[in-house]
Amino acid sequence: MKNGKDALRIIGMILLVLFVFFVVLPVALKLVGITLGIIVGFAVLLIKVAVTLAIGYLILVGIRALLR
Repeated sequence: MKNGKDALRIIGMILLVLFVFFVVLPVALKLVGITLGIIVGFAVLLIKVAVTLAIGYLILVGIRALLR
């Protein structure tokens, strides 16, 4: 009887590993990819805003220097 329980336990572990490998792992990797995509998107947006503000500031300083 002990051998039967051990065999069932091993088969259960193998099925669990297969389930994780084929179902959970792709979903987790997709979520990580989406998260990284959002982070990269926010970083690019922040850089665009910073560049726009810097150009606006330089134009403002240049106009102020011309008016003096």
